[in-house]
Amino acid sequence: MNTRFISTLVAAGLSLAVLPACAQGHDAPARQSQQQGASQQAKPMTAAVQKPGRAGVTVAYRVEAVPQLNRATPVVLQFDGVTAPEGATVRLSADAGLRLQGSAELSLPQGQRTTATVHVVSEREGLAYLNLFVNQGGASSAISIPIQTGTAAPQLKSAGEIKSTPDGERIITMPAK
Repeated sequence: MNTRFISTLVAAGLSLAVLPACAQGHDAPARQSQQQGASQQAKPMTAAVQKPGRAGVTVAYRVEAVPQLNRATPVVLQFDGVTAPEGATVRLSADAGLRLQGSAELSLPQGQRTTATVHVVSEREGLAYLNLFVNQGGASSAISIPIQTGTAAPQLKSAGEIKSTPDGERIITMPAK
């Protein structure tokens, strides 16, 4: 299986487990006061999946609109946990089929939660990723945010041929690399 596909599945599972708990957390009154008078509530942030040994910066994101071909889609990024005196930096890049509008670099100050909105333009239907490379105090993290445009499902490359053994058991022969 594709590593990004597995990461996306893990992120979806974690967000389903974490978001209900966050909705009842300590920041609920702050969210409610910000939304007074608003006819529609903002979508919740999704915690980005990160590996151990990372830069230590916590990342959450929210795709603000349904991505459409050749239209800018805002993606809200939230960074927290910057402890290095010099702060942290974020470099943004996009997969093929997705174009980043605006600056590809962000600076994050120490000890402050930082929120930034970036815009991506889908140039074709399917799944593409907005990639974030976070650096703090010599350590780095890589985070991929899925952007699904249209209904085209991701296509996995075939890794081998399905054959049958003399006993009728089906196997996949894999090419040697």
